[in-house]
Amino acid sequence: MAVQRLHITPRFSEVAISGNLVHLAGQLASDLSLDIKGQTQQTFDMIDRFLADAGTDKSQIMSVTIYLKDIEKDYAAFNEVWDAWVADIEALPRTCVEAKLYDPKVLVELTVVAVKA
Repeated sequence: MAVQRLHITPRFSEVAISGNLVHLAGQLASDLSLDIKGQTQQTFDMIDRFLADAGTDKSQIMSVTIYLKDIEKDYAAFNEVWDAWVADIEALPRTCVEAKLYDPKVLVELTVVAVKA
């Protein structure tokens, strides 16, 4: 089965699709001057866009891995935005960890695995 890749850059692709399995690369905000809520919302917006490009949506997510720069400081605020994002669907499987991210201004990064309905 061939792998289809979307939003390809010289270093990586944002989306890889094989059959009805969809993998999103680590997603993060484009405006790193935003606080955790702003970065989280921008990240969710990118995830929604890339899932749509792959022919699916957040209701078909199989797992989300959440990387927070400072879990103690940002966990509650992240969850406020998360709860609003998933309010209209069933609860998603997720893992949330603290991580040193590639740039000190990055507060949150998410990876997603979904299926096509």
